[in-house]
Amino acid sequence: MQVLQVSNVLLNVPSESKEDAIARVGNKLVENGYVAAPYVEGMLLREQSMTTYIGNQVAIPHSMPEYVQYIQQSGIVVAQYPDGVDFGGGNVAKLVIGIAGRGEEHMEVLSQIATVCMEEENVEKLVRAQTVEDVMAVLGGTL
Repeated sequence: MQVLQVSNVLLNVPSESKEDAIARVGNKLVENGYVAAPYVEGMLLREQSMTTYIGNQVAIPHSMPEYVQYIQQSGIVVAQYPDGVDFGGGNVAKLVIGIAGRGEEHMEVLSQIATVCMEEENVEKLVRAQTVEDVMAVLGGTL
C-alpha cells in the first residue's frame, strides 16, 4: 500500500493556526483525489473534540467516523512547519500529517506513521528535510 506520494509533501510552510494547518492538509487530500470536500469539515470537528497532537512535534489530523464515507482512497499529506503550529497546551507540531484511510487501512496507516514518529531521530530528519526526497527517504519505505 503506497499512500505517500511526492505530490503530498509540503515543505517549509509558514506557521499558521492549527485550524488552517488542518484545512491545508485536508484540502490537499481533496486536491489529490483521496477524499471529497466534506472530509475536511470532519477533520476540523475531530480536532475540536480531541486533539490530534500525538507528541514529539507531530500532529496527525484525521476525520470523525461519520465522515469516512467521503474517503475515496487511502492517502496522507505531510506538511512541514519549521516554526511550528500551536496545538494548544504548550504542544507545538512541526509536522502535520493529514490522513485518510479506507476501512482497515486507516489503523494500518496511523500505526505506521506513529511507529516512524516515535523515534526522535526520524522526526528531526523530517523537520530538517530540505527536499521531498529527504521526506520520502524517512517515510516512503513504510507508507
